[in-house]
Amino acid sequence: MKYLLSSLLALTLFISCNNSEKETIKEPQKTDYTAENEKEITDYIAKNNLTAQKSASGLYYIIKEPGTGVKPTSTSNVTVAYKGYFTDGKVFDQSDAAGISFPLNKVIPGWTEGITYFKEGGSGLLLIPSHLGYGSDSNPRIPGGSVLLFDVKLLKVN
Repeated sequence: MKYLLSSLLALTLFISCNNSEKETIKEPQKTDYTAENEKEITDYIAKNNLTAQKSASGLYYIIKEPGTGVKPTSTSNVTVAYKGYFTDGKVFDQSDAAGISFPLNKVIPGWTEGITYFKEGGSGLLLIPSHLGYGSDSNPRIPGGSVLLFDVKLLKVN
């Protein structure tokens, strides 16, 4: 009987210690930038006298040239020339005029969705809120929560 009581006590302590450990190991908090990003994008559009469309996901886009070729799907491999910058104009990435090729399902969601609004030869601007970009995570070139702007030209659906 003593052995049974000791075992139950040890098991109870083990379970309670184990539960408290689980409670202290938490995922890092993700910040929701939706409201700030929305204001930043709409302010940018107004300041620059632009007319943009907003998709259900929250992506804003401007089609300057719709293009006349093939229209990609979200799983197409495409070649795109682009310039990526912040609303303050600071460029964080840019391709050369020949562009780069990649599958649309392997890039940020704003690109996966946005590039499908163009046909080959089309160009425009994608205004991507952080939840369709890199979220609240920072990387060396892009701070967490950043709105990303991309001037894009869809050169080819491969």
